[in-house]
Amino acid sequence: MKTLSNAVMAVLLAGGATVALSQPAVAQKKKEEQKGEQLKLSNEVRGPAAQAQTALAAKDVATATPLVAAVEAAAKTDDEKYIAAALRLNLEVIQPGGPNNANLAAPLDALIASPRTAQADKAKYAYQRGVIQANAKDAAGAMRFFEQAQQLGYNDPNLPLQLVKLKMDSGDIAGGSAALAKMVDEQMAAGQKPSEDIFRYAIARNNQAKNAAETRAWMRRYLSAYPTAKNWRDMLVVWGIQPQSIATLDKAQKVDLYRLLRAGKALADQYDYEIYAQWTFDQGLPWESKAVLTEGKAAGKIPANSPDAGSLLAAANKSISNEGSMAAVEARAMKAADGKLAASTADAYLGTGEYPKAIALYRAALQKGGVDANAVNTRLGIALANSGDKAGAKTAFQAVSGSPRADIAAWWIDFLDHPPVA
Repeated sequence: MKTLSNAVMAVLLAGGATVALSQPAVAQKKKEEQKGEQLKLSNEVRGPAAQAQTALAAKDVATATPLVAAVEAAAKTDDEKYIAAALRLNLEVIQPGGPNNANLAAPLDALIASPRTAQADKAKYAYQRGVIQANAKDAAGAMRFFEQAQQLGYNDPNLPLQLVKLKMDSGDIAGGSAALAKMVDEQMAAGQKPSEDIFRYAIARNNQAKNAAETRAWMRRYLSAYPTAKNWRDMLVVWGIQPQSIATLDKAQKVDLYRLLRAGKALADQYDYEIYAQWTFDQGLPWESKAVLTEGKAAGKIPANSPDAGSLLAAANKSISNEGSMAAVEARAMKAADGKLAASTADAYLGTGEYPKAIALYRAALQKGGVDANAVNTRLGIALANSGDKAGAKTAFQAVSGSPRADIAAWWIDFLDHPPVA
């Protein structure tokens, strides 16, 4: 019986979808170069196996094909079946036009099952089988092989992500999301930051599945890792501003999100400034409309000749002139029996940036009662946040309850913890 060295295979995944293989080395080596346990082959196997290896090395498919078939027919022992599977795999790899995944499955399965295959190699083969099943759109089969590869010690960094995608593609959005969250949270705790694509993928898949709470959780993770102005705007627009958003908000509630974007210098374009200004004007807050339009022009986001901005600014100025002095209104608000006038006057001061006055009036409104305490506490938190009192702002936001007000307040708390950066 002649001995041959164990086959060694390099298994690579290209682009997450195709399989690339290099040939196993089956030829006899010098004793000093031999590694691992040696295989024993009968003469019926040894001869055609050596000839097949020579043909395979030369990429001579025509010569190798009958020789590999002869080895397979003669193989009786585990050693011989192992060599037969390795040769078959080599032969399928060098087929003209590239390997056919369906033809790779059988030799890979034989190598995975063989007691002569080292565990590290079994792990690679199992991973490759998972790729083949994934390419065949067999999510369950792919997951089974990928999990087997993990159990055998395969540690490709892409493998956990592939398992997540397979779970989600098979309909298990919750399971895939939970697995991905665990991986991301562990990486973040270790000081490693996954790519933005990971977060956006999880957000999109959960949003498509109408998993609002999980979508929101992923948005929080994303902004914790990547709190850019663009990302803040994108998340708030998807969550509560755009048509068919995750949360259903009225104009007043959407304005509180725009106030967050304004505070974080995350208003993106002419539309943002003009719709924000229009909605505040609609709520009887021309002071805030004027301030927003003025900022938009100064930032170069609103063209100087914008007809919509021009007409709205003129209307805001006229309304402000008609309102007269807010000091007189403030005095009446402080003497009123309930807090309604105090709350509306505080809203006006919030728009003009006179935060100390707004804070005092919001607190008076809460004390007097007769107001929507959740809305007032939201605006009180905004005024405190804009004045620089982060701790006081969080206290006000934490007092907000009920959906969607509590959710809006939670966004502001996140904003305080992870404000937009350039």
